[in-house]
Amino acid sequence: MHQRQQLDLRAAPVSRLLRHLAAASLLCGAAGAFAADNVCERVVVTGNPDYPPLIWAPEQGDQALTGVAVEMLQSALAESNIEVEVLNLGSRLKALEAVERGQVDIMAGLFMSRERLSSVDYVYPAIMEVPSVFFVRRGAAFPYTGWQDLRGKRGAAQEGSRFGLSFDTYAQDNLQLERESTGEAALRKLLSGKLDYVVLERYQGLALAQQMRVDDQLDTLEGSFINAPLYVAISHNSVCNSPDLRAALALGMQELTQRGESRRLLDKYRGIWAAPFMPAAEPAADAPLEE
Repeated sequence: MHQRQQLDLRAAPVSRLLRHLAAASLLCGAAGAFAADNVCERVVVTGNPDYPPLIWAPEQGDQALTGVAVEMLQSALAESNIEVEVLNLGSRLKALEAVERGQVDIMAGLFMSRERLSSVDYVYPAIMEVPSVFFVRRGAAFPYTGWQDLRGKRGAAQEGSRFGLSFDTYAQDNLQLERESTGEAALRKLLSGKLDYVVLERYQGLALAQQMRVDDQLDTLEGSFINAPLYVAISHNSVCNSPDLRAALALGMQELTQRGESRRLLDKYRGIWAAPFMPAAEPAADAPLEE
């Protein structure tokens, strides 16, 4: 049986230290989370804290992470009596490393890639199909009929982003595609004229544009959609990775998918994310007094 390793909390933000300490305590005591039938009573979940509206770390409130992926996973396990503990590790890279080592059980929101197949089990069906698009400066679009039209152009994507095996392979072999630390950094570089395009997941790009208040300065190349499924993934090294957990997640996700829950949640969390960045409503003019 694998044992979870203790998380390194030295770099954790002070404001979230208590949460991390509590989660680390859960991780170190994982062996005690098994019931008599070898089913975990609790799973620890993490994800990318910078991927709104699908998953992100809210600045206010007690939630470690929120978004479509988190609520879908929680709902999928709602009938199984398995407690879900959500943990923010501060970055996508740290989250992936913790999941791969088995320090955390589940990654909420992961695109499939060849290298990840050796470290996680992807749960079917997917959370949802996520379209990615090519963002350009408004007024600076170029003719686009396919990926070949990106050759010779300066492009960028967020570090660690994946867009499906076909595009990732094509980009590696044919495109000048830089990697920026965040989607916001990539969009700022685009707006400064240093790039010709940025490839981002559509919902993430639109959310970031709203946050930056530059949505009126961006367009997308028509016909540039790349659809890739976003999954819940369970670590091979998790002590909770069992046929029962995988079955509970798969059955729950299937029911949610049939109800179209991901679309409803997408609308919900797009609204939640955008609300702080929307301009304040102008006060209504006083109605004229009746004589």
